[in-house]
Amino acid sequence: MDDLDLAVSLVTEAGSLAAAMRAEGLSAEQKTSVSDVVTAADRAAEELVTTTLLRERAADGLLGEEGSQRDGTSGRRWVIDPVDGTYNFFSGLAYWCSALALEDADGTVLGAVHQPVTGETWLGGRDHPTTLDGVPVPRLADRPLAECSLATYVHPSTLSDPDVREVWLALVQGAATPRVLGSGSCDLAGVAGGRVGVWAQHSCPDWDWLPGQALVRAAGGRAEVVEHRGYRWHVAGNEQAVAELLDLLLQS
Repeated sequence: MDDLDLAVSLVTEAGSLAAAMRAEGLSAEQKTSVSDVVTAADRAAEELVTTTLLRERAADGLLGEEGSQRDGTSGRRWVIDPVDGTYNFFSGLAYWCSALALEDADGTVLGAVHQPVTGETWLGGRDHPTTLDGVPVPRLADRPLAECSLATYVHPSTLSDPDVREVWLALVQGAATPRVLGSGSCDLAGVAGGRVGVWAQHSCPDWDWLPGQALVRAAGGRAEVVEHRGYRWHVAGNEQAVAELLDLLLQS
């Protein structure tokens, strides 16, 4: 398989395994907070992906949310989020996915996202315009921020910090309506497909950012990481709305 086919296979199999395990019943463990949890399905899905990559791409490195890490010799690295939106997943909600990205020395090569509940699979990257279930999505057209929904997330514990609160409120207030849905990769796939207008969040780990930003860029959009007031803000969407978001961010 080439990298694109392998990526689709990995996220589809990981998502299917997690969904089957959820149906049988799971318990969850807290990681950093009551909303940051991990289940046996997260770990099993990550193991499935890493085992396959060890066999199919032994020279590549990898990084997984649940602790998998390997240095490669090829200059490439797979970044894995076996269940993105675990709180939703464990709660029985539909809004979760399996996601991964492949990166090299020049940046992100591809991103893939599979949402088991809807059966949808998103794929896009440097040499592959974003597709949904194999069908190219329309290129993202410019729209003003005031006409765009904004998918975002901020942990309640960080809102006491004015360097987070003031910036986040400025971004939210500039958009038509905010949406806090709980899965960054699902959100960014929605941005790439035109279902969500823009996306903004601070301090994202690679597994929450790289798969989706690859999809947005491959759909003709813009994805940026900007440092401001001591935090790294991740912003993605159509060119016009992202430019407006960045202006609001840097002025706040």
